[in-house]
Amino acid sequence: MARAGREGRGGQGLARVAVVVRAGAAPLWWSGVFAAGVGVLPPGFTGRRVGVMAGAALFIAGAAVVALTRRKRYIALLHGAARAGKHDVLQDRAVTVRNWRRGHRWWLLLAFAVALGSAFVVPAAGGMLLAGTGTGLRLKAAWLGRRERAGEQLVWLRVDWLDRRGGRPAGKAVKAYRATGIAAGDAAPGGARRRTAALV
Repeated sequence: MARAGREGRGGQGLARVAVVVRAGAAPLWWSGVFAAGVGVLPPGFTGRRVGVMAGAALFIAGAAVVALTRRKRYIALLHGAARAGKHDVLQDRAVTVRNWRRGHRWWLLLAFAVALGSAFVVPAAGGMLLAGTGTGLRLKAAWLGRRERAGEQLVWLRVDWLDRRGGRPAGKAVKAYRATGIAAGDAAPGGARRRTAALV
């Protein structure tokens, strides 16, 4: 972990908001793509054509709902973000992602199993919905990244305000966000890995 400052004690562990949001995007996307690919093989009850068309609609709807939900709550917390103290400890991106994925692993497996099973009724649709939710998380993280760049600050929250699975960065338990400079931590705006300059 990296410190927000050099001195001070009694600080809080802080996790990047965008990293928490983005943590589920890749597993949902790839499990959805795999489930849709396998799920298109059985003809199902509706037939493949209807299944794929329904899946496309579910993909778009799922991505839109996930990307747009609770934006007012995020905006209110962003506007009220206080400057992180020098005693606050910034959690590494990898730790935040690992905590989220460990906490949600059974939910991810259940969602994947349901998506596969639904293919025998509506081919590919469940997998495409799953991929759509992953896309929605990535879009939401990108939206947060644009706001971070516009405000020239990165936004964090207390780790102990996340739920027991390491998620819900805009949940009821979250009272306020903290802000740091744009170069703090090891994740870029939007929660992606920070690209380091190549050595020459």
